[in-house]
Amino acid sequence: MNTELFSIVDVPIITDDVIQKVKSVNVGAITVFIGTVRELTNGKKTLSLEYQAYESMAVKKLAKIGEEIIEKWPNTKVAITHRVGKLNISDVAVVIAVSSPHREAAYEANAFAIERIKQIVPIWKKEYWEDGTKWIGDQLEKQSFESK
Repeated sequence: MNTELFSIVDVPIITDDVIQKVKSVNVGAITVFIGTVRELTNGKKTLSLEYQAYESMAVKKLAKIGEEIIEKWPNTKVAITHRVGKLNISDVAVVIAVSSPHREAAYEANAFAIERIKQIVPIWKKEYWEDGTKWIGDQLEKQSFESK
């Protein structure tokens, strides 16, 4: 698996750079998922988020997701970039680009990718609200850490 397709960055993500990694004359579809920081979560106003990652393991897990996608949807190509550090409302946190000869596989693989990221990639986020902060233990938000 080409690890240049998968990265953790601490600078704003340029969506077109991620798309260029999967572009080819052999594809008929490219789907792009852009995850952004939203202002309201479960009725609470978010001021910002902070992401941290175990970077070397996170990149390996992103590559594993890429392998899973190719196995389930042959002839696809995927690139994933996730940002770490402090992000403000509307900032881009993750970009997933999937190319495929046909659109259905690209759509399905892209949806699969974001769910797998939340399941297996060691990335954690801290939510900053008007009334405090909280580390979220995993991106599925099934385990949290105490507020500081």
